[in-house]
Amino acid sequence: MSKHITHWIGGEPVATAGAAPRRGDLFDPATGQVTGQVDFAGIAEVDQAVAAAASAFADWRTASIAKRTTVLFAFRELLNARRDELARIIVSEHGKVHSDALGEIARGLEVVEYACGIPQLLKGGYTEQASTGIDVYSIRQPLGPVAIISPFNFPAMVPMWFFPLAIAAGNTVVVKPSEKDPSAANFLAGLWKEAGLPDGVFNVVHGDKVAVDRLLEHPDVKSVSFVGSTPIARYVYETGTRYGKRVQALGGAKNHMLVLPDADLDLAADAAVNAGFGAAGERCMAVSVLVAVDPVGDELVDKIKQRMAGLKVGPGCNGDSEMGPLVTGVHRDKVTSYVESGLADGAELTVDGRKHPITAEDENGAPTADGFWLGPTLFDRVQPGMSVYNDEIFGPILSVVRVSSYEEGVALINANPYGNGTAIFTNDGGAARRFQYEVEVGMVGINVPIPVPVAYYSFGGWKASLFGDTHAYGADGPGAANPLKHHFPVRAGSRLVAARCVFRVRV
Repeated sequence: MSKHITHWIGGEPVATAGAAPRRGDLFDPATGQVTGQVDFAGIAEVDQAVAAAASAFADWRTASIAKRTTVLFAFRELLNARRDELARIIVSEHGKVHSDALGEIARGLEVVEYACGIPQLLKGGYTEQASTGIDVYSIRQPLGPVAIISPFNFPAMVPMWFFPLAIAAGNTVVVKPSEKDPSAANFLAGLWKEAGLPDGVFNVVHGDKVAVDRLLEHPDVKSVSFVGSTPIARYVYETGTRYGKRVQALGGAKNHMLVLPDADLDLAADAAVNAGFGAAGERCMAVSVLVAVDPVGDELVDKIKQRMAGLKVGPGCNGDSEMGPLVTGVHRDKVTSYVESGLADGAELTVDGRKHPITAEDENGAPTADGFWLGPTLFDRVQPGMSVYNDEIFGPILSVVRVSSYEEGVALINANPYGNGTAIFTNDGGAARRFQYEVEVGMVGINVPIPVPVAYYSFGGWKASLFGDTHAYGADGPGAANPLKHHFPVRAGSRLVAARCVFRVRV
């Protein structure tokens, strides 16, 4: 049965009389078949969602912190109980395997649980007698309606990086998910409704650049959180700040994994395969470049090849699949084009993912040959300047670069314009400490290939991987961050017990 996904505004799906003026097709990536359509918002629909959020803000900001945490705990329990249902939705539209979908929900739940501690996070400060007869307070207050623009690769986790803290702090939210896999956002909206969140506090609009631009321009949207490619992150940051909004825009990546000669090569090979091909490489923290310090290159490449040969590629709904298809046919074709460009640039195609065996049937026995498939692909002896090295491919292509020393490897990583994540594999504690100090990357793993911080820290890279002054979740997250400062001195007078200087922060 063909499904129809529409906007969620003011606590319910938007009723549509007939077809929306613009719609997009939804696909099952494992079969390539159209499974439904999603409405695309125009300016009117975005304005309706923002108006609902602005109207709800007046009451939600005055709701007690105890009330907000009650709703948060209820949402957490509902999400935990129904995580398997949400995972199946993600698999059906994104294509990742079921275990990967459950993993992203678990990481999102971490942020929800962190936000449940909002009474502690929102505590201000107080200094008595800061000056003679002057006391100083700091107060955290909600900002207003906030927008979240999220990518296709984590349709549940990335929105949950932002909205739990924003809602807990008393803000209202408009989410614009990817039009490629929009159903997860509506599912989460339904859970919020069931948890007792007032109508209008959480809204969802679907669509493309029209919806994004209106959110960036709308005068009632006070902040924007974005995750996506670097060119779009830069555009979101520059446009949003031009309209006076607080913006945190997380961009792309080219994550390097440096392997020293003393490393456990079996551990390094396992990490390279898991971090390079998990979720079909469609994640901003995927390892896409392995930097081998010779003489270990040949042995390490052989170990990776052996593991790649046994990688089970098939529909995400199959319990034994270890890697699923790519999200769309257009994206699959773009990623596949890098196989030819890598060969043309002179890289060695060690494993050709176009020839990797694909499971022919889904769990119901239906053929999947027309799905958006590309198996794990390995290039060796890659050099900077080649397209497979320079570009964020966002697919299951791993490039191996050979270097002669630790110093050459670090210099290579630091010269890259991206600075999202990196890792070093070594048994030398001195080298590990030196690496974490010298490498110019925001998130660093020591014998950990994907160093994504837990929820009570913050996520975000350096250089072209992050635009803005704050990071996702943790102390920097929307609702917990405090970059806007307002000072309100009050002069001493006969009617005051003591003079005060109030320091207010909108979060």
